[in-house]
Amino acid sequence: MRRALELAATPGVPLGPNPRVGCVVLAPDGTTLVEGYHRGAGTAHAEAAAIATAQEQGIDLTGATAVVTLEPCNHTGRTGPCAQALIAAKVARVVFAQSDPNPEAAGGAETLRAAGVDVEHGLMAAESQELNRVWSFALAHQRPFVTWKFATTLDGRSAAADGTSKWITSRAARLDTHRLRGLADTMLVGTNTVEVDDPQLTVRDPDDQPLADQPLRAVMGLRDLPARSRIFDGTAGTTHLRTHEPAEALAQLFAKERRHVFLEGGPTLAAAFWKAGLVDEVIVYVAPVLLGAGRNAVDDLGIQTITDAAHLRVTDVAVIEADGEDTCVRLTLTTHGTPLRGLATHEED
Repeated sequence: MRRALELAATPGVPLGPNPRVGCVVLAPDGTTLVEGYHRGAGTAHAEAAAIATAQEQGIDLTGATAVVTLEPCNHTGRTGPCAQALIAAKVARVVFAQSDPNPEAAGGAETLRAAGVDVEHGLMAAESQELNRVWSFALAHQRPFVTWKFATTLDGRSAAADGTSKWITSRAARLDTHRLRGLADTMLVGTNTVEVDDPQLTVRDPDDQPLADQPLRAVMGLRDLPARSRIFDGTAGTTHLRTHEPAEALAQLFAKERRHVFLEGGPTLAAAFWKAGLVDEVIVYVAPVLLGAGRNAVDDLGIQTITDAAHLRVTDVAVIEADGEDTCVRLTLTTHGTPLRGLATHEED
């Protein structure tokens, strides 16, 4: 199973609506016959990839054991059901880590058992769930997982009193942000951010060049967007979510098979998502800078007293630095288990 998890985590797999899955097929004596992993939406699932390799190499899988990181799917989508493919390959046993949380695809274990295949599950389930934590969350909650990212000075400012904000953090921190953008399938901002900052909202390399695989660029708000905006430059897909309601925006994105939203909008949009209880992870870049005045990094959250303060759990702390530049501290926090008070508010448009 550890090898199957390694295969599932193979770098370079495009993010999208599907989970990351690895498969190792073992002979009755325990030796490895073939391996496979899922390479993204529309490609063969891990089990099907392993079976195809066996067929190409003339390897008989009769009586073999398939070790898979996720329950074999039981439905026909872009590809056929893996449970049926394993039955057709005449494997004798299937061991999988995590049960499939997708109701449309679940049920593979029952199908396999009904065909006389020995099935076991739960081996290294926690590791599989962590690998697909965003996807699993999205399927369980029927909405994308939301990561809210912002940068702030030590005194909680996102811009100086005259409105200037470029750059609060160092180049090293900005490059790290691009790395994290690449872990999501959607970038989300509000119409005001597009009009004022005109961001490109792409994932770029150290030479400031867009990468081949890009998240969807989503803009939330009712106003029409300027046609000259860089989000329409063709380097990535773009969608305009004509709503002020965070829940509605996420519903629209989920319907587009988006599973991980990277929220980089301004303080007002961020506050609206927070008040709606729709922030799952917070990533903060804290620069060693003091302004003393200027725009707050986040707008009013509706918290009136210290006893109502929202307490987040820190899951990671890293110092981002580069030679000759200011250092920056990146904090990763989770809101899970933290009560989020209030209702959704409208972004000022």
